[in-house]
Amino acid sequence: MAKSERATPGKPEKPAAPERVAAFRTGLSAEARAAALLIAKGYRILAKRFRTPHGEIDIIARKRGLVAFVEVKARSSLDDAAYAVTPRQQQRIIDAAQGWLMAHPEHAEFELRFDAILVAPRSLPHHLMAAFDASP
Repeated sequence: MAKSERATPGKPEKPAAPERVAAFRTGLSAEARAAALLIAKGYRILAKRFRTPHGEIDIIARKRGLVAFVEVKARSSLDDAAYAVTPRQQQRIIDAAQGWLMAHPEHAEFELRFDAILVAPRSLPHHLMAAFDASP
């Protein structure tokens, strides 16, 4: 359902702030670059922007017996992007991954990994394998 279809009857919907629209477009571009990088590295994309009540996973990719849950971060520098994957966000991604695995039990026996792909202007995307783990 499009956002405009959810508007309250009789009330016009406020347009999104230009900076939010720009951030959304930047995120989509970063996710497309990250998916292209993964495909070039031999991964098969299983899902993009997988949403659950607990959180969202930007990309879910498979390579042989491995399923990678990938968080994509676009910032002005690769260092800023790396610091943007906060512990709270990591937990939300872990919770969302559990939801994905419940919906896709055929992947439950695969090796699971939580990666990050960092994207910054004038830099190639940087793939951090095992950027964080799900152990307590």
